[in-house]
Amino acid sequence: MSDTATSSVTDSAVLAAAADEPIAPQNPMPHRKVIRSWLKPMAQRNTLLALGLLVVDYALFLGLISAVVAVSSLWLKLLFGLMAGFVIGRLFIIGHDACHQSLTEHRDLNKVLGRIAFLPSLTPYSLWDVGHNVVHHGYTCLKGTDFVWEPLTPAEYEALSPVDRVLQRLYRSGWAPGLYYMIEIWWKREFFPSEKHMPTRRAIFTRDSQLTLGAGAVWLLALAIAAFATGQSLLTLWFFGFAVPFFFWCSMIGFVVYVHHTHEKISWHNDKLAWSKAQPFVSTTVHLLMPLRLGALMHHIMEHTAHHVDMSIPLYHLKKAQDKLEHMLPERIVIQQFSWRWYFDTARKCKLYCFERQAWLDFKGRVTAFPRRLHPIPTAA
Repeated sequence: MSDTATSSVTDSAVLAAAADEPIAPQNPMPHRKVIRSWLKPMAQRNTLLALGLLVVDYALFLGLISAVVAVSSLWLKLLFGLMAGFVIGRLFIIGHDACHQSLTEHRDLNKVLGRIAFLPSLTPYSLWDVGHNVVHHGYTCLKGTDFVWEPLTPAEYEALSPVDRVLQRLYRSGWAPGLYYMIEIWWKREFFPSEKHMPTRRAIFTRDSQLTLGAGAVWLLALAIAAFATGQSLLTLWFFGFAVPFFFWCSMIGFVVYVHHTHEKISWHNDKLAWSKAQPFVSTTVHLLMPLRLGALMHHIMEHTAHHVDMSIPLYHLKKAQDKLEHMLPERIVIQQFSWRWYFDTARKCKLYCFERQAWLDFKGRVTAFPRRLHPIPTAA
């Protein structure tokens, strides 16, 4: 596209935004800078609100772990343990915002709050920063770079060992997102990662891993003291007060990152030029509509397109930003109403990926879906 044409596209997009007029689907996609300018009012941060959210969620987490200790019914211990795992997810989302420097206006404060919020999920702040902010956000759905739920090709799958093939089938069955996250992300890439998965060695990585190790040790020690003080089984309290919340959290985050970027309409790319032309900050992300206000309970992390367009938007403004995007860019954003039928149908279709045909495959190599472009008209340069 010529410079004159590009300027015309940009000017028309700016004027359309000023008049709150949607960009018609047949028109070129505006430049990302223009789209972000629409969302600039939503990027305002509120330190007191951020601190309040962190305090409330920590109080909920500590209260639920205390409830696990206090009740005698194993079913209630299980319930409170699961609820504590959900609150770990809420705390993680707050830490996620802090890591993006979108939680408060203060950079150093964000680093402190992020590390505090990440403690119950045993997430090393600096390692998450590299893997998520730099790699995932910088190269979303680019094969060979973005490792989060990266689909294998048929050849790659066949080259796996029998054990790894079984794991891949489990991961993509729809039943084991927690197993995927715990093994492939947390264990391999976050908790004292090996040089294979983190070639760059920094002292801050080790210190943050040690911090999370210490947090886990304090958590287990506190439960051990509670078991001794109340005459309960140590293993029972460790199971319901630590293992259940942690695995629920792993399942929650594994599920969330899966549904954010795995969909029969979402394309993966192995060519960087083709990937960049596909406007990946819009085209590789799903807005999942959750029932029963679960999206709000999850701090609006499901309003994910807005987050990928502009990571500086805090969680408490994401819904407004997502609404603005969907108003201005009709038919360009993947919007999906959640149902278990849809989820397991996606898991059935999205096993492997063929880059030559740009198609999702099952494990037998049969085509199950062709991702469609939501904006087939050439984009502005």
